[in-house]
Amino acid sequence: MDAFTPQQSTELVSRIGTKKAHMRLDKLWFNSCMAGPLLGFGCAVLLSTEAAPWYQENAPGLIRTISAVFFPVGLTMIVLSGADLFTSNVMFMGTAFLHRRISLWDLLINWTVSYLGNLAGMLFFVAIITGYGGVFNVAAYRMEVINFATQKMLLPEWHMIFLRAIGANWLVCFAVFASISAREISSKVIAIWWPTFTFVALGLDHVIANMYFMPTAIWYGHPDIGVGLYIWKSMIPTALGNIVGGGLFVGAVYWYLYLTSVGPDEIKFDLGGLDTAMEVGGPMGPSHRKSSPNSGNTSDEMQVLEGQDAEGTPNHLSSVPSSGMHMISGIGHELRADTYGKPKAGVLSDKSTPSEKV
Repeated sequence: MDAFTPQQSTELVSRIGTKKAHMRLDKLWFNSCMAGPLLGFGCAVLLSTEAAPWYQENAPGLIRTISAVFFPVGLTMIVLSGADLFTSNVMFMGTAFLHRRISLWDLLINWTVSYLGNLAGMLFFVAIITGYGGVFNVAAYRMEVINFATQKMLLPEWHMIFLRAIGANWLVCFAVFASISAREISSKVIAIWWPTFTFVALGLDHVIANMYFMPTAIWYGHPDIGVGLYIWKSMIPTALGNIVGGGLFVGAVYWYLYLTSVGPDEIKFDLGGLDTAMEVGGPMGPSHRKSSPNSGNTSDEMQVLEGQDAEGTPNHLSSVPSSGMHMISGIGHELRADTYGKPKAGVLSDKSTPSEKV
């Protein structure tokens, strides 16, 4: 299979989180600001598509499903451009923290800066692009903006929004996780599209998406929603639910399944489809089997699969080979194990005793 296995993908998630912890704060801030408008485009398309009074009255499920088909364009642009989205950083930083590669302070700084940067970028998009730009000035669009915010925030109770937010970021982080497993652009887009479509079609709550929907409703004069109610009834429960959904049900679960009690030198980025995704590593990997099946490959074949450096030395521990070749891929060069695959200094590793420091 021409994709990274779940274990390899989880290792890459951990390395990406480690890399993000080393970003300059000014670059993290502006990269986070860019993510807001990119997601905002998807949110605006969703509202525009749902501005169909007849369907809202007679087939609300159908029009919500149709609009959900187009919403993932925002997350796709974010992932392909490398922008920092708070809700996916919950998974990246949480996994790296559990993997002992970053500190709690690194995690909190990243979450705070990316959250505020997403908010700043989204408010810019709300005001300048769709607000002063008059995108929703037509009566039918205005009505949908107001009705959407009412259904999203006023009708559900606080705990309902929190629980919906868990499901939303569970799916969003899985979409990002699946896109990391893919090796080329079209597969990444497909991997992102359907989990994101699912969360929108179910009407679940995403804190950064709501940074567009609710301020837009306030902009167009929603009679019952103000800044204070938006913070209490939307921002807080949605952010907390998103942290649980992405950090626990994706980051922590996959860290436990694929990275606990496994050293970085035990996760190899071999190619060739020798085993299925489940057989290569994790709960059903060789270390958990009674006996390891014979792959039937010669040492020469494995040398090609693992990749070589300029001197002909296998380098599968420090790089990710490109698909079908023994060259180093872009993601392999960027996320080298010798740079982002080590525990943070002063933090105990999974295999160390309390008296040992890594």
